[in-house]
This record gives sequence, structure tokens and C-alpha cells, in this order.
Amino acid sequence: MKKGLKTLLNDIDVVFEQDPAARSRLEVIFTYSGVHAIWAHRLAHGLWKRKIYFLARFISQVSRFITGIEIHPGAKIGERLFIDHGMGVVIGETCEIGDNVTIYQGVTLGGTGKEKGKRHPTIEDNVLIASGAKVLGSFTIGNGSRIGAGSVVLKEVPPNSTVVGIPGRVVLQDGIRVEGDLDHHKLPDPISDKFKELEEEIKKLKQELDKVGVNRKNESE
Repeated sequence: MKKGLKTLLNDIDVVFEQDPAARSRLEVIFTYSGVHAIWAHRLAHGLWKRKIYFLARFISQVSRFITGIEIHPGAKIGERLFIDHGMGVVIGETCEIGDNVTIYQGVTLGGTGKEKGKRHPTIEDNVLIASGAKVLGSFTIGNGSRIGAGSVVLKEVPPNSTVVGIPGRVVLQDGIRVEGDLDHHKLPDPISDKFKELEEEIKKLKQELDKVGVNRKNESE
């Protein structure tokens, strides 16, 4: 009983640590859909473990209708999960989430097909998954890693890594920066960087062509 109450209080306290807009416990309890979805899941997961499958699924679907967040009752969620806003978040049945994880709106922790058994990702402690990211398949996102907004991750991510792009690629690991800031909305984008490189190459080619054109004009005169 004490452990359950501590878990609920942790679910509230983490909101104050992660969201500067939170003003009071009362506000968090009654207006934060992420907290509502997590609490509904804790109830549904308890029923799921007792093999009361229909009621567990019913609670999860009611929660989905109210919050816009879909968490399968079979998913395992640790302490102090923070779901910010949360609309469109989907967490699959065999997904495992550690402690102190942050998930933003539009994130999918899903599978890649109709495979049986463990088919959803394992998210270790202290991971941040930014808006719109998709993590698909049965593999692990290592402790302390960050998944950039809009990324599609299809393979294992080592601990303390930053991943961006489609498909997701590691651009920072163990404190060695490739470039940019670690804020989830300012992560480096290798695709955008490649376009910039191409633009520079085109600019140089145009300059060379202009020089050739001037030289030919001078020769003809």
C-alpha cells in the first residue's frame, strides 16, 4: 500500500520537475492527461497480471478515449514516467519502460509486424523520446539516451547516445558531441546537414561556370 502511494506521488512530483507550467498538485491531478493515462495503466496492468484480460483492456481503451494516449495493459512501466501532453502516444504490449523516462506527444513504441513473443522495445532508465519519434521492434534503447523529434529507430541504441533521422542514427555517444545542443528540439539533423553541403557544392560549381563563361567571352573578344 505504501509503495503504491509512493508511486502515485512520484508520478505527480516528476511533472513539477519536467514541466515549468505545472503550478499545483491539484492542477496536475485533474488536468494532466499523461498522469491520467499512467494511473489508468497501473490499474489495468495489475488486472492484466491477474489474467483479468477483458477488464484490463476495457480500462486501457477508456483511458485511450479520454486521454488520447494508448498504453497496452501488458506493457511494463517503471517509476516516474513523464508523458508531456501525450496525444497520439502508443505503447505496445511487450514494451518495457524503466525509471525517469520522458515521452513527448506522437511517440510510438511499437512492433514491426505480426511476430510473436517480445516484439516491442525496451526503454532503459533516464531516456528522453522527443515528439513524433517512432521506436519499432524488439531491441533496447540504452540508459540515458535521447531520441530526436521525428526519428524512426529500428535497431539497438547504446547507452548515453543521441539518435536523429530516418532511419535513426547515433550522432552522439558517451559525451562526445558530433554537433549541436542536447535539447530535444535542437538536435543535429544529418539529412539537413547533407542538403547544406550539396547547396555549397552547387554554389561553388556555379561560381566556376561563371568564371569559365567570362574567360571564354574574353578570349572571343
